[in-house]
This record gives sequence, structure tokens and C-alpha cells, in this order.
Amino acid sequence: MTILGIIPARYGSTRLEGKPLKDICGKPMIQHVYEAVQRSRLLDETIVATDDERIVQAVQSFGGLVQLTSVDHRTGTDRIAEVAANRQASIVVNIQGDEPLIDPRLIDETIQPMIDDPELPACTLCRPIQHEKDLESPHVVKVVFDRSGHALYFSRSLIPYPRKKEGHQAYEHIGIYAYRNDFLMKYVTMDSTPLETSESLEQLRILENGYRMKVVVLGFEYNGLSVDTAEDLEEVRRIIAARTNPV
Repeated sequence: MTILGIIPARYGSTRLEGKPLKDICGKPMIQHVYEAVQRSRLLDETIVATDDERIVQAVQSFGGLVQLTSVDHRTGTDRIAEVAANRQASIVVNIQGDEPLIDPRLIDETIQPMIDDPELPACTLCRPIQHEKDLESPHVVKVVFDRSGHALYFSRSLIPYPRKKEGHQAYEHIGIYAYRNDFLMKYVTMDSTPLETSESLEQLRILENGYRMKVVVLGFEYNGLSVDTAEDLEEVRRIIAARTNPV
């Protein structure tokens, strides 16, 4: 069984163009992500999938693997599928390219259920929501799952609704995915579905087509930060600088 980690890295971004190349303490952001991913215990290989020659050159300059992909892909999933189609991998992991603080244990916790259950088509992660403000934020995607840990629904709205507040617990979806390679190839050919379109959540296409997706509750504290804005970038720079040069 070969397990491939793919990091989609698109140059264009409406809020922070060229963010994979933004400098963070002397390294481009994509290098921070790549080096963290390399510390996964279960991945056999890591490769960046990008639409821009500048990112290709940056990854090659630090010795990473990279493949130039089509500029026409609508999603990161489409981009990783182009790379996976040309590689002999049993499991493919989609790892966000804008999370330079990613903990490699996230990757391994996403992969392990796929190893344990050879029939499982896909797996992702979640964590308990701790802060009140996150419950109502549409930017924090929530997930509910059955007693076997399989996803029932993902939403930007608060689910489950706390009609009875005692014992209520909501979970935040963490955007990392592991796919069986043959399922990934099928998934990217499926038409968009009504709930996927309404919520703007691509993973709902899997559920609407009747497939299982395992949701693992993260077993440790994780405070990763997705870099979407210049403010996020400055915060990540501060955190990494503090790690590098502790007082």
C-alpha cells in the first residue's frame, strides 16, 4: 500500500495573491507546509500540485517534489486528482497548502482509519468547538456523525441545534481528506449536488451520492491557522518566529 500526500497550491487568491510564496521567517509558506508534512509517519511520498511555474521553481529550490497542473481546475480536489491519476498510490491525502502550522499528527490520524478499513472510501477530521463565537460563524464548518463515526452532514449553520443545551456539543470540521485513489477518480467526475451548492461545501457531494466518510475526532489539541489574509500571515510569522527564537 502506497500512501501519497498531495499539497494543492494555487497562486491566485482574491484576498492574498501568491500566498504559497509569501515569506515566513526566511522560507516561503509552501516550504513550511511541505517540511511539516514530511514528518508524517504514514505518508510514503509528498508532492505539491500547483498551477504556477513560480511555485514549481520555489519547491524545486528546496528539494521538494512538485507537478505543474492545469490552470482550469475549480477545486483543490480536482488538482490533486490530476496528480494522483499518474501515480500508483492506494491512498491519497489532500493537505491544505495554506496551513504552515500544520501538525503532522493530523495527517496520520486521517490515514489510519483508511488502513484499518480497506472498504472505507474517504476520511476526514473534526474537533470539539470550544468558543461560543465559532458556533454561529459560517466560516467554521460544523459536522455531525453517527455512532460509528461516519458523517451525517456538514454545514455552515450550527448543527446539532441546541434545543436542549445540557450535554450539547458541536464539532468543527478540519479540512484534511484521505481518499481511496479509485474513489477519488470517481468523485471528481460526479456532478455538483444541491446541498454541496447550497452550503458551498464540496464534501457534501460524497454524502449526497450515498458514500461513507469517516470523521475522526482529533485526539490532541490543535491550534493551526489557515493563512487567508495579510493579518493571518503576520500572525503566523509571529508564531513561527517565537518558536524559532524563544525568549
